Amino acid sequence: MTGSFYSVEQVAEHLGLHVRTVRNYVRDGRLPAIRIGKQYRIAHEDLEAFTGRPVPAPRRDAPRRDAAGRQRHTEVSSIVEIDAIGPETADRLGTLLVSSATGHRPGGQRLRIETVYDAERGRMKIVILGGLSETARLLDYVEGVLGS
Repeated sequence: MTGSFYSVEQVAEHLGLHVRTVRNYVRDGRLPAIRIGKQYRIAHEDLEAFTGRPVPAPRRDAPRRDAAGRQRHTEVSSIVEIDAIGPETADRLGTLLVSSATGHRPGGQRLRIETVYDAERGRMKIVILGGLSETARLLDYVEGVLGS
């Protein structure tokens, strides 16, 4: 994949080197890099030229790690309140969301959802806890059901 850039930490992990070693290569000019703020970024092509062989493109689904090697975890907590919703629509929406949340997730992150419907007030509350993209997908479902 052309146009990809790697952090010093990603290059160090890929090459099995210490981060300081990669930084020294960059500072000595042996490994071309651009400086953005206080961080270096190494172009995919420059890394291939440095190693002398093709470097596989980074996997988009690979877990992100920080400089200490800890896996990055993000979670969204969302509360959606819907007024003036009928019981049939609330039931349909609740069933859709709960069934969508129980499916298998890439990366194994579990999606949690709770729905409450107050028939007397015609109000529904939805609580979603999960990953960024999964939560966004569920919110799109809510918009789709309410828009129809």
